[in-house]
Amino acid sequence: MTRTMRLSLVISTALLSVGVAAGVNAQQNPMTFFLTSAGKGNGADLGGLDGADAHCQALAKATGSALTNWRAYLSTTLPAGEAGINARDRIGKGPWHNAKGVMVAKSVEDLHSEAANVNKQTALTEKGDIVPGGGDTPNMHDILTGSDPMGMYSTAGGDTTCGNWTKSAEGSAIVGHHDRRGLKVSRHMTSWNSSHGSRGCSQDLLKASGGAGLFYCFAAN
Repeated sequence: MTRTMRLSLVISTALLSVGVAAGVNAQQNPMTFFLTSAGKGNGADLGGLDGADAHCQALAKATGSALTNWRAYLSTTLPAGEAGINARDRIGKGPWHNAKGVMVAKSVEDLHSEAANVNKQTALTEKGDIVPGGGDTPNMHDILTGSDPMGMYSTAGGDTTCGNWTKSAEGSAIVGHHDRRGLKVSRHMTSWNSSHGSRGCSQDLLKASGGAGLFYCFAAN
């Protein structure tokens, strides 16, 4: 056997081992977290929280997931400073794993700490695909959340949720960067859930600033 053939065999064996390990990991840890492979197509108008949850459920079901309590990671606000709904309170207690079985967080507290394992390589779609981020064409790293870094509704004032996910024209929504690139909220990280406000709520304006109307889904079972 030539040196080239031996090297090729070693590489093939290594790749096979990685693939088998990923498959076993996914079987042991069913998907309980994903980034939507597509938005609803009407900008930030998701049909409210119910519409967003239904979208999560439909995408998960299409992959064969048996889980039925999928929730969109979205916050809402109410007029006149009344208490809104926090994204972190909608998603259960964890732990959460992506489509490859990799843990992104073990608890709500872990998810909202600098230890959160949410990045371009782990924030996979329900199909197990990587979503393009900063430096890619197109850039799609603006992920709708309407939340502050701790996963709570914003008290900054103004529209931060595109009318509680019912507007596709005027307004704005807080977005995070799934690839953790861009604006830093501390010395150590950029925020996967709260980076900046969007330019608007329409599909075109979301695309113009590096988004596509995507959002995170968690199984709250």
